Amino acid sequence: MAKLYVIGIGPGGLEHMTLKAINAIEKSQVIVGYNKYIDLIKPLLGGKKIYSTIMRGEEERCMEALKQAKNNVVSIISTGDSGIYGMAGLIFQLNVENNVEIEVIPGVTASSAAASVVGAPLMHDNCNISLSDLMTPYDLIKKRICLAAEGDFVISLYNPRSMGRPQYLRECVDLIASYRKATTPVAVVKNALRDGQEIRLFTMDTFDEYVVDMLSIVIIGNSQSYIKDGKFITPRGYFFRNKKS
Repeated sequence: MAKLYVIGIGPGGLEHMTLKAINAIEKSQVIVGYNKYIDLIKPLLGGKKIYSTIMRGEEERCMEALKQAKNNVVSIISTGDSGIYGMAGLIFQLNVENNVEIEVIPGVTASSAAASVVGAPLMHDNCNISLSDLMTPYDLIKKRICLAAEGDFVISLYNPRSMGRPQYLRECVDLIASYRKATTPVAVVKNALRDGQEIRLFTMDTFDEYVVDMLSIVIIGNSQSYIKDGKFITPRGYFFRNKKS
């Protein structure tokens, strides 16, 4: 039976993929994805038809996946989670004829991957915000930054600093700083759970935006976050709850 799996492959290594994602790829006759993501799962691709594009070919890839899925079992892949800055939304938007069976298979998103190597920074309410203005006006990005900071969310910044918009990160961190203590932890993780992984811990007043690039995730703590023994921790109130009881 023809089917389209929309798969998040996680950070990039096979060991961080879910069993369901691996099984779906093994069942598929056709694999669609960005060429660098295809390379990450090469050991799973023997004998399969591959359709890949370069960066920013998202709509082209989704259209091809939907076309192929009319007669084949197809997987379209993206790193992280397919429903968080991945391909799931675009697939559903483009499936206007509703004639393709679609199943979304989640994966480990970048903020979760980065959090796992710095401690437990996402233990309380948190949000992801992309600083890329390709899809979202920068004024709206800044509004979301301010509201998340005012609400005391732990904030994970995706697509934090590119050559085309190097100033956005500093501007957004400065906005958050108006709601945070100078000692609030900030983590920068590059290539989380992949080859070339780099981890740096800062506070708001020591943060260095120049170590950040598009392969990095920036996690900024809330009013309760702290660093202990080199680990970034956001408490969830367990000790307080136990004392009350």
